[in-house]
Amino acid sequence: MIELDVRHFAGIETLHAFPAGKGEQPLPCIVFYHGFTSSKLVYSYFAVALAQAGFRVVMPDAPDHGARFDGDEMRRLKRFWQILQGNFAEFASLKAALYRQGLIENHRLGVGGASMGGMTALGIMTQFPEVKSIACLMGSGYFSTLASTLFPPLEVITPEQQVAFDAIVAPLAKWDVGGQLAQLANRPLFLWHGEEDDVVPAVETLRLQQSLTAANLDERLTCLWEAGVKHRITPTALAATVRFFTEHL
Repeated sequence: MIELDVRHFAGIETLHAFPAGKGEQPLPCIVFYHGFTSSKLVYSYFAVALAQAGFRVVMPDAPDHGARFDGDEMRRLKRFWQILQGNFAEFASLKAALYRQGLIENHRLGVGGASMGGMTALGIMTQFPEVKSIACLMGSGYFSTLASTLFPPLEVITPEQQVAFDAIVAPLAKWDVGGQLAQLANRPLFLWHGEEDDVVPAVETLRLQQSLTAANLDERLTCLWEAGVKHRITPTALAATVRFFTEHL
């Protein structure tokens, strides 16, 4: 049996799931991030599955999503990369709130996510060595290059537009996995991708897998591919994520 409630941590509304009766006890904890234009409620099946496995799961709404969405869909579609940066910026406060309330057992903190949420998880891995394990599903950590093709923040025709584009993308460099492979190699990392992904190209995960392997940094990497799968989560992906955290958190 599990329980779910809605709580605010660091001022952010989250879906909070945990084994029944253990809402205030220290538990191994996973912060899990949803995808673009989705919400914590849409991805709540991850919270259910992980809580059933014994974890505390905290699923925040990203900026401009879920309880934080103002209804302006067109505006949000132009702000993918700013929203991703918002996830990055808010993680430290969210983590601190969980520790302050005594909800994390023995520093057993993991981070996971799907699509934009998977990108969030990879970025967090580059900057927070205290996170014990990371799961990225159908995401990418190569933000600086991907921003030119995936939900680009601006149409670039003039030099002035290029300057504005670069100003939006520049803060992503800090979180980009390029040049930071060692930070990804010293902890368990799970990558999952459908081979026919029509939103975030599967080659993004292949690039990271190959880079870690070529540098002999793949000892703690688990990579799972699913043939014929587009941009969606499958039962296999969900089960593999639960298994990964059970073994590595």
